[in-house]
Amino acid sequence: MKFNTKTIHGGQEHDPAYGSVMPPIYQTSTYAQSTPGGHKGYEYSRTHNPTRNALENAFASIENGNHGLAFGSGLAAIDAVIKLLKPGDEVISTNDLYGGTYRLFTKIFEDFGIKFHFIGMENASYIENYINAKTKLIWVETPTNPMMNIIDIKTTAVIAKKHGVLLAVDNTFATPYLQRPLDLGADIVMHSATKYLGGHSDLVMGALIVKDKELADRLYFIQNASGAVCGPQDSFLALRGIKTLHIRMQRHCENGKVVAKYLANHPKIEHVYWPGFESHPNHEIAKDQMDDFGGMVSFTTKGNNYEESIRIVENLKIFTLAESLGGVESLAGHPASMTHASIPKEEREKTGIVDSLIRLSVGIEDADDLIADLKQAIG
Repeated sequence: MKFNTKTIHGGQEHDPAYGSVMPPIYQTSTYAQSTPGGHKGYEYSRTHNPTRNALENAFASIENGNHGLAFGSGLAAIDAVIKLLKPGDEVISTNDLYGGTYRLFTKIFEDFGIKFHFIGMENASYIENYINAKTKLIWVETPTNPMMNIIDIKTTAVIAKKHGVLLAVDNTFATPYLQRPLDLGADIVMHSATKYLGGHSDLVMGALIVKDKELADRLYFIQNASGAVCGPQDSFLALRGIKTLHIRMQRHCENGKVVAKYLANHPKIEHVYWPGFESHPNHEIAKDQMDDFGGMVSFTTKGNNYEESIRIVENLKIFTLAESLGGVESLAGHPASMTHASIPKEEREKTGIVDSLIRLSVGIEDADDLIADLKQAIG
């Protein structure tokens, strides 16, 4: 199947009970057994649930993986990946990443003896300088949150395989509509399915997708043992969202391009971060590993004034000031005080997350209305 067909049919079967086209919401915690151990593949919904299984199959299909896992949040999915490790192991992570990931790594897992190296990955070959015998995982976001930096997945995968290290890629911003990390050599793909995969700002969920069965079995064990699974209602909503992922992402990309170009020509805007610009760092890599450039755009105002950026986000009418991203509606965020507030100021400013930085999740509204809203808010 081509991708647009996979979003609707990939990994899916009509429900065997009555032929339901959409998987039913199996709102149950347990399942009847004819004798101890005599069941129809389901015993307890933390371990398996038919609605969640349908979703996990869809996750695997759209990322060209063999095994999908659905979690209660994106951070729960990341938590499961780090639980593959043991005290003394080391992780190399991009230094420009979601604040919640940074908090999980530094405030939770560092206390259990796992060491994290946060480095710039604009030049993927630089990663090799940090690999040693204790390195077990490379953690990549691309495009990164919120600076839209592009990391070369293919080159990073070659380095990881050379040293026997796992490579995990957070594919939340791009989605498999734009890039498929497993095809580029990654071992694990992670999504905050809360964002584009769900697509309607009505659920919180995480996803992992892998090709290797042994790795999948280890992650399934962690998923069941730790228990951070999503419920059947959210699984149903995510399945419904995935069915329109391709047409939503097409419009996100179209609108993102219009907004990025408008901001780049605005006299009050200093920098615009969007991978589609030829001047964007690693633009050529983005062209190579992505099919388009997405609907996420970040920008700073001239003078880098905190109060000015707050005024802009407060004045927006169609863009909603809110956490999160990837819904059909346009959202605006102020990373320094919102999504990345958990990262110390001096650390976040090293990666460009200055006080005036504003991050836009460009939705699927009419582009003219979005430009008008930005025009009146910026002044």
